[in-house]
Amino acid sequence: MSTARNPDDASDPTPVQAAGCVLWRRSPTDGGLQVCLVHRPKYGDWSHPKGKLKRDEDPLAGALREVEEETGHRAAPGAPLPTVGYEVNGRPKQVRYWAAEAVSGVFTPNDEVDRLLWLPPPAARDRLTQPRDRTLVDALLQVLHLT
Repeated sequence: MSTARNPDDASDPTPVQAAGCVLWRRSPTDGGLQVCLVHRPKYGDWSHPKGKLKRDEDPLAGALREVEEETGHRAAPGAPLPTVGYEVNGRPKQVRYWAAEAVSGVFTPNDEVDRLLWLPPPAARDRLTQPRDRTLVDALLQVLHLT
């Protein structure tokens, strides 16, 4: 008898564990702060790069892995940001976030993420699909001491 949990089993009360980053950089043209958003065609939404953790994966390592997979960028992690909790298909999900500066890389569209935008914080906040993701832009500005 297997004791492995199915991450998509709605009857399992254990939260799905995920991690991501609010990825940022300085604009190459004017030096202003830009926040990276990804478009996921499966959901038709704009969000911060994030994803489910692999079994026994360190959350920060998973967040950086997801950033690189979804954006093509390597990132230097910074301060932890608030953990966001919500339900997906009747099952709780917890996403741990970190501020992370993009240090290198190039985006290549793929099946999971077909578009990427670098936007100033107010425009990023407006573009994000989920209100819960907007608070993370504010948290980023606080940890970067820009508020």
